[in-house]
Amino acid sequence: MMTDDAGWPVEITLSRDGRRLAVGWADGARHELSAELLRVESPSAEVQGHSPEQKTTVPGKRNVTIRDVQQVGSYAVRLVFSDGHDTGIYTWSALRRFGDEGAEMFSAYEAALARQGLSRG
Repeated sequence: MMTDDAGWPVEITLSRDGRRLAVGWADGARHELSAELLRVESPSAEVQGHSPEQKTTVPGKRNVTIRDVQQVGSYAVRLVFSDGHDTGIYTWSALRRFGDEGAEMFSAYEAALARQGLSRG
C-alpha cells in the first residue's frame, strides 16, 4: 500500500512470517511494529473499551501473527490476526504513534500483565 501525502505512510510491508509490520513514512522515518504489540493495543472497542477504565489487558499473544493487511479508504488499515481478531482500524496517526511510542507502550503492557498476574504466553 502506497501513499505520498506528508505524514502518511509511503510503504506498508508485512514480514513473511507475519510477526512484523514495516511502515515507511513520507518524512523518511521507518518503523518495525510487532504483531504482538499491534494486537494487544488494538484500537478496537474490544480492547480499548469505550473509556480508559474499560481498557482490557490482553494476555497470551506472544506468538500472534498478522494474516492480512486491508486498506480502509485513504486513512487506515485493518489488520487480521491469527487469533481471529480483525476489528481494529489502525489510522495513519495510530500507526505513527505505535512507531514513535512502541517501546513505552510495550513496557506499560508488560507492567499491566504483571500487575494482573497474566503472561504474554
